[in-house]
Amino acid sequence: MAVYQNKLIIIAAPSGAGKTSVTRHLLQTLPEQLGFSISAATRQPRHHEIDRVDYYFISVEAFQEKIQQEEFIEWEMVYEGKYYGTLKSELQRIWQQNKAPLLDVDVKGGIHVQQQFPTTSLSLFIEPPSIEELERRLLARGTETPESLQARLSKASYELSFKQQFDKIVLNDNLERACKEAEQLVRDFLKN
Repeated sequence: MAVYQNKLIIIAAPSGAGKTSVTRHLLQTLPEQLGFSISAATRQPRHHEIDRVDYYFISVEAFQEKIQQEEFIEWEMVYEGKYYGTLKSELQRIWQQNKAPLLDVDVKGGIHVQQQFPTTSLSLFIEPPSIEELERRLLARGTETPESLQARLSKASYELSFKQQFDKIVLNDNLERACKEAEQLVRDFLKN
């Protein structure tokens, strides 16, 4: 059996680029090798999300306390008052299962984790075909106000400027192809 101690996979992208879809594909096709790293978040769950499965939904106060106690491998205030982070205990939990943690994180968080694990991580940047397509995808979710949509699009433009800092860029102009490409990259990385 392969040993994945300290290996991890980082999936990052602007909101709406398809990172969650790629992450789900990887977890379905590589269940013996990968474990989903559940992020902590201070936002409210979306209608289909489950606490302790999709995220650890916690209060801003509890999140800030965990920051003070250095319990995060990375954390960001992604949007005003909305914190997201990866708990060190999550990585340990998955490594104890002899799997590689799969992190679905924002772009800055992905860069931060990659800097801490430069030789044992694979970072994939999921790139949308265009900002216009990203806007269409975000509108299709039906969860955005005009203000939050503009904030996400503005942030996405900024985040795209960091794509070269990732190990590999996966263009998501076709979800099936993007999933297969990401899967092959992860398979190759885990072999070594």
